[in-house]
Amino acid sequence: MTAAPDLSAFRTTLARLASEDRFTGAVAATIGQEEVFAAAYGYANRAWRVPCGLDTRFDTASITKLFTAVATLQLVERGVFGLDTSVVDYLDLAGTTISPAVTPYQLLTHTSGIADDADEEAGERYEDLFVDRPTYAFSETADQLPHFVTKPPNFPPGQGCRYCNGSYLLLGLMIERASQATYRDYVAAHVFAPAGMARSGFFRMDVVEPDVAEAVEPIRDVDQRIVGWRRNIFSYPPIGDPAGGAYVTVGDLLAFHRALVAGRLLGPTLTAAMLAPHEVHSRELDVTRMTGYGFEFTVAANGRVRRYQKEGVNVGVSGLLRHYPDHDLTLAILGVGEDAVWEPVAAFDEAVAGD
Repeated sequence: MTAAPDLSAFRTTLARLASEDRFTGAVAATIGQEEVFAAAYGYANRAWRVPCGLDTRFDTASITKLFTAVATLQLVERGVFGLDTSVVDYLDLAGTTISPAVTPYQLLTHTSGIADDADEEAGERYEDLFVDRPTYAFSETADQLPHFVTKPPNFPPGQGCRYCNGSYLLLGLMIERASQATYRDYVAAHVFAPAGMARSGFFRMDVVEPDVAEAVEPIRDVDQRIVGWRRNIFSYPPIGDPAGGAYVTVGDLLAFHRALVAGRLLGPTLTAAMLAPHEVHSRELDVTRMTGYGFEFTVAANGRVRRYQKEGVNVGVSGLLRHYPDHDLTLAILGVGEDAVWEPVAAFDEAVAGD
């Protein structure tokens, strides 16, 4: 087995941030099949002071898109539709601003050019979608279409790369039409179950579920001192969708990665395609280093893959699944709060780089 990096500074960072009320969540890391770190910090429920544990389920925000990508590729493998199928024709979306040339490949790699519900790269906030419209009106995948299908596209299909939640909502609709099941039921049966993600699911905010962390953000005074906590119940639909909102434990997130790389979710060709860069999103000053989208994983490469990851962030939640191939090292971190995981992740990355 590859030697584990020295995680002592990472442990110290987590303990300090937790003591300062700046990290609430759970963390787990493995090398190969062996666990090298696992811990939980803070309160899953602040009102009742219930501590987080390794069995706590956290909202994954956009990490959910990984499950949508796998589900989509499973149906491609079965020949139900292709990576080059016209999305507009398949979903009967003629009359919208979505081009008939848009394909599942472009939706998966954020190269479709379609407008987004909330354009994160332009600084728009997802929660602002619900200022004038109640969150409870958006329970089904199709309910989200009015947020983006009449907005002008950002660029012609295949002529740019821009992160887009709407792309994954369309993929979710394709999954539903192809499988004749709801998106959530399909993912539960064909992604969570074969991956051994026994504690994962899509849970409604207005239904009591055990061991679910409550998503909150700090309320601060003029001096930036925390004076209270705000729940995210008015910033998010009541239940997750193909673009975000599945609940998992850190252990289940690692189980998903193991199942994916072991070929238990997809065949060899599309498994490899999930983990390789297809479209350049950005380049560092050294042009040999690029970051691009595989099939939803963000892949950093300089002639070979240095790491791949998927992050998620929304009001009240943040998380990351990251793999370092040189070390066969995988990190899963899920937190409460938009800013919860980023300082711990930086400390973990520093530990790996210094190994």
